[in-house]
Parts: sequence; structure tokens; C-alpha cells
Amino acid sequence: MKLELLSPAKNLEQGRAAIKHGADAVYIGAPAFGARQAASNNISDIEQLSTFAHLYGAKVYVTLNTLLFDHELEQAVKMTFDLYNAGIDAFIVQDMALLECDLPPIALHASTQTHNATPEKVQFLEQVGFKRIILARECSLEQMQSIREHSNVELEAFVHGALCVSYSGQCYLSQYLSDRSGNRGCCSQPCRSRYDLYNENGKKLRHGEHLLSLRDFDASEHLRQMVSAGICSFKIEGRLKDTAYVCNLTAFYRRLLDSIIEESNGSLRVASSGSTLFSFTPDPERTFSRRRTDYFLQHRQPMASFGTQKALGKKLGKVTSITGNQIHIATDQQLSPGDGLCFFTADGKDIDGFLVNRVQANTIEPNRMPDLAVGTMLWRNNDIQFEKQFQGTTSERKIDVSFTFAECTDGFLLSVRDCDCVSVSVTLPGPHAVADNQQRAADILQSQLSKLGGTPFSLCDLHIEGFSGGLPFLPSATINQLRRDAVQSLIEARVKYFRPKPCPMPQPNDVAYTCGPTDFRLNIINRLSERFYRRHGVATIERGLEQTRDYTSKPLMTTKYCLRYELGQCLRCKTGAQVSDDYCANLYLVNNGRRFLLRFDCDACQMLLYACSPLSGVCSPSSGSDFL
Repeated sequence: MKLELLSPAKNLEQGRAAIKHGADAVYIGAPAFGARQAASNNISDIEQLSTFAHLYGAKVYVTLNTLLFDHELEQAVKMTFDLYNAGIDAFIVQDMALLECDLPPIALHASTQTHNATPEKVQFLEQVGFKRIILARECSLEQMQSIREHSNVELEAFVHGALCVSYSGQCYLSQYLSDRSGNRGCCSQPCRSRYDLYNENGKKLRHGEHLLSLRDFDASEHLRQMVSAGICSFKIEGRLKDTAYVCNLTAFYRRLLDSIIEESNGSLRVASSGSTLFSFTPDPERTFSRRRTDYFLQHRQPMASFGTQKALGKKLGKVTSITGNQIHIATDQQLSPGDGLCFFTADGKDIDGFLVNRVQANTIEPNRMPDLAVGTMLWRNNDIQFEKQFQGTTSERKIDVSFTFAECTDGFLLSVRDCDCVSVSVTLPGPHAVADNQQRAADILQSQLSKLGGTPFSLCDLHIEGFSGGLPFLPSATINQLRRDAVQSLIEARVKYFRPKPCPMPQPNDVAYTCGPTDFRLNIINRLSERFYRRHGVATIERGLEQTRDYTSKPLMTTKYCLRYELGQCLRCKTGAQVSDDYCANLYLVNNGRRFLLRFDCDACQMLLYACSPLSGVCSPSSGSDFL
């Protein structure tokens, strides 16, 4: 089985950087209709990225994973042909309308936005024609294993990055609050806001905290189990992150996957070509990091970040003393002027921070004296020296090649063969005089043909064949030009070799859809998506909220995350302190005059969030009392 490391690409530059740092594939936003509206790219840049990726046998997947209105379908279909002609390898899609369209012959991947968390859902998507399913982030290792046992389709899973608190594709809070739909690529991220928490009696339980904001996902300790569970593609989140983040995380997971592959005795292989060397030590905490959680991979665990929705970075050490304008820190890390340090305020509900002006050993002078106490833990959320590395070259990716230099009928032939068995030949017309010094002629050939710096290749073998009369005398400039011609020919041959072949498109069928809710959560906002679901047995169609804007009695969020559990008040496990009566009924979140009802489905271990009227205090569905 091939293991694929899949990295985010905000743009062409970042996509190239990810591939240079070991990515087997990258995913990038289309000119429109991608789930990160701020990360769109033009066709020309995507074509250049595809060419660069295919040189290394890597792939480019384009996100076309928003819901589409009827008037957008024609534009979306036209764009698929433009992108197909640009050489991309697959589309990541959410809207089932695209399966009803006349698309180019290309692979389709089912976005995590289609909420792929059960064997039944994955089976359905496989049967309607998807080549790969991107699993819901909430999936446990056990669920992954069960899905693998009941399907044959490729399985992709996230391994790192920001977490949506709601099931992907089933969050309507941003749409409700600001008419900015996450399913349309423009989420306003209300889950990262501050909230007050009340109970049914109007008692305030928490004040001004980020009660829906999660830490960042980090599955690095579970990669072997994910491989055993059948995952073939390991995805890093972050199409809105900077290049340092992408390079750092790609290098980090490249090393981990390579180690797993090396230990597999040949049963696992890398999904692309070449080996990558790094001039830095990857460390996920030294670029954007909200602290880590492995989420639900093994079991439920605390995962919220109540005190801040921002990056904390890497834990630095505690303040040992403060003298005048100097802060002394117990740390084994080297600090630099320009570093950004932060800490939780005394009430734990916010973070404060400052810049480092001067450093002497473990003593710093800040740009302003913060309100710090001895014993306060400091974090470094801007590591100036680590980030500065990425302004230069931090990696080198090389593909092994073998050269054969031989006589031919019309002169001399230089053949090149790479590790993927792609081969080309270039000729040098003859004849040329035989060299007086044969050893020197051989040394010059070896020296000049080995000069592959600045190319994607590394010479691992050189054969000189068939010179019965002796090696010719060839000027270094002639050999260099021959080598350059061979390298260019091999680059062109590899790009052509790895350009995707046409993929048979899904044929419409009537496999029954019996694997999830058939209400507004099908996210139907166009006629073709409606036709798709009717053909698959959904008799009653309810249009999506982006179209109806009817939020009455509908959950704006459905989450596996549970606020009761986070606060030590789980009614099922009842671990730790006795559960308070304050938490036994419905709870309410309040933000900027907006109120939301929290309902807890303990049998399914789910929390649901509903809108409340901002004026009357009546909640939908109606339950509880008006507490304001």
C-alpha cells in the first residue's frame, strides 16, 4: 500500500514549498467554489503547480467543495474542464449535483463536508462513484477500522490542524448569524468567539470564555494505528496558514511516515518520488499551534481551549523572578530579540503577550512590562529565528537517476533512467578524437555528469559502455550541454508520465440512500442535487438553510464535543466531582445579545445548539425559561 502525505497549498508558492518538503500531494483552492473562499487560485497557477508536482510523481487535488446554487452550476462545470486541462489529479467535492453533471474524466473525492463517519455512508459514496472518501475528523481508530472492513474505496483522514467544533457540513451558525455559510466557503468562525454560559434558572455558570473553541488536532502519535486501520492518505489542515507552518508540518509528518514505511519490510511504499533532506528540525509547536488534542481517535478527552482561541505556540518556562524591567525565565530554549511571548492572565480567561527586546541568557527585557507574577508559565507564539529560516532554503528533494554514456551509430548517446523507470536519451554527433589520457577523460565525464545541483536529480550510478577504441576527448562545455539536454528531456518525460490518465466517470444508479438524515442536513440548494437524492430514494426533499433561511427547530450545530464533559459535568461518566444540579437540564450560550440553547443527546454522545429569539427569550425548540 502506498502512503500519501497530503499538504495544504494556499497558493502556487506554498504548493511548491510543500512538495519540496516531502508532500506526496497537495490540495489547493479553485478560482471559485472552494471551502476556503480566501484561498482561491487562478487556472494558470494551478497548471504550473500540477507540472511541478508531476515532476516528483506528486498529485494536485482541487477543492470544489462548496454547495452550489442553480445559477452557479454552469460556471462550476466549465471550471472543471479548465482545471482538468490544467493537469490536476482530482476534485474534492461536497455538492452531489456535480455527479449529475457532464464532468471531465477525472477522479472525485468526497469532502469531509459530506460528513463521512459510518461504514454505511462510505459504502453509499463508494457505490455512487467516488474514488476516495475523506473521513470525518470525529472518527475514532475503531470507526476507521470498521469503515475499512466494509469498503474498498481509498480512505483519507486528517492528522493535523484546526478543528471545527461541529460536524463538518452540518454547521449553520455562521450562516444564521451573518449570512456567511461555512458550506459556501465563507465561515465567520463564531465558534472561536467568547460566550457566557447560563442554566435554565438564569444562573451564570461561566463568563466570557471561548466555550466552543477547540485545540488543534495532532494525530502524530497514532499514525501506525491509522495505517493499520486502512488510511492511505494523511491530511494536514491549513490552507489559510503561512508557508512556515506548511513546510514545518510537512517535514514533521514526512519523517514520521518515512519511518513507518522503512519498518514495513516493503509492504508500504511512498506515494511519490525522491528523498527529502531538511536543514532544520521540524517541530509543530514552533509554528501556529493552539496546543494539541488527538480528539476522538482513542477516546473522549478534554479538548477545549477556554482561555484563548489564538495560538500559544511552544511552552517556554516559568517566570522565576522579576527585577526592574528584566524577567528571568527557567527555560532550556534559546531566546532571540523579536520573539513573541504570551501567558494566561490571572483569571485564566485570556492571554496577554509582549515582544522580547533584549536577551541575556535566560533573562529578557520586554518591549513593555506586562502584569506578570513569579511562577507564571510563558509560551513562545512567535519564534523569530525558527520562522526566519523559511525565508531561505530549508529542504532539498532529489530523485535518483542513472546515466549511461555509450557509442552509437552517429556518435555518442547519453541515456538517463530514474527510480520510476522513466528513461530518455540524447545524442551527441560524432566522431571525436580519442583522448590521450583515458583516465582523465573518464574523470571528466564523471565530474561533469555528476553536476546535478539545481536540478531535481541526484546521480546514483554512471555506466560507460562500448568504447572499444577508447573514450573520446570531449570538452567540459560539450558534456555539460549534453547533461543539460538530458535533464530537460527527463523533466518533460516525467511530467508527461505522471500526468493523470482519464478516469471513468460515475454512472448514475439508484442505490438507496439510507445512511443519514434526509432533512435540511442533506444541504440541497439546487435542482441537480435534488434530482440526485430523489433517484436514490429520498422521497421528501427539504432544501438547505442557505436557501430557506428557516432556522426554526433546527440545530445550528451538531457536535461530538460536549461542553458538560469539558466542565466535568458529564451525566453519563460522572467522574471526578459530583455533577452539579446546575448542569442537569438544558444550558444556554450568550454572545453579544444572541442566545443559543444547548441540548444534550447523551445516548448518542452529542451536543446540539439551537437559536433562541433575541427578544422574547423563547428558544427553538421550546424548552426552559427566559433567564434574562
